[in-house]
Amino acid sequence: MLAAERRDFLLARLRSTGKVVAKDIAAEIGVAEDNIRRDLREMAAAGLCQRVYGGALPAAAAAADYATRTAVATDSKRRVAALAAALIPAGGTVLLDGGTTALAVVEALPADLSATIVTHSPTVAAALVAHPSVDVYVLGGRLFKHSAVTSGAATAEAAARITADVFLLGVTGVQHRAGLTTGDPDEAAMKRLLASRAAETYVLASAEKIGAASPFAVLPLSDVAGIVTDVAADHPELAHLRAAGVPLVLSPGAAGSRRSAS
Repeated sequence: MLAAERRDFLLARLRSTGKVVAKDIAAEIGVAEDNIRRDLREMAAAGLCQRVYGGALPAAAAAADYATRTAVATDSKRRVAALAAALIPAGGTVLLDGGTTALAVVEALPADLSATIVTHSPTVAAALVAHPSVDVYVLGGRLFKHSAVTSGAATAEAAARITADVFLLGVTGVQHRAGLTTGDPDEAAMKRLLASRAAETYVLASAEKIGAASPFAVLPLSDVAGIVTDVAADHPELAHLRAAGVPLVLSPGAAGSRRSAS
């Protein structure tokens, strides 16, 4: 099997099973494990997968730049946003992450919702201008243009003064082994800080994020109150998440769906 054929085979296996184990693939197709590891390194460099110990996981499509993400899984994001908006307590204080799913949450908010929303996303804050009864606080700092959020010491200092009921967290990957991941280490650190300021953290996980991974860990799955997603209840990754004891908030139409207990 030529190198190009191996890469096509590996990509197909990633799509069908959601993972590649280097030693298993090497035995299956009769090549040296070093060849498979080299293929995976090259694929990861090209953004085609995310290498993990012993193999690889699908690369997170959500790790693309902000403009590109606006066209990714838009229907799924709207469904996740509707589920997440229902988690916001009336009169409560909410930390709302940046990103395109967070922007969809703003669009899903009930017109009569009275709440306080704190965000480090200028785009989210601007979208909330038209909401009649939501107070908006913006965490300032240096603009990280890739995700259109503020970051750095000034943002962290402002966030440390906030106490919230709920944090709606955006990530680029949700996978039972890799946990919750994103593509930038400073952004990951900011998400951890925001999570530490809320009583509960729920993850906004549209379909393209489930089973995918990015290079930098945000939080372990055990630290969140639930994963909000619209994938089918029989999605193979959800079985792994359930086995790990991770609460799931699924679309009402999905068999076995439920709202996570606090």
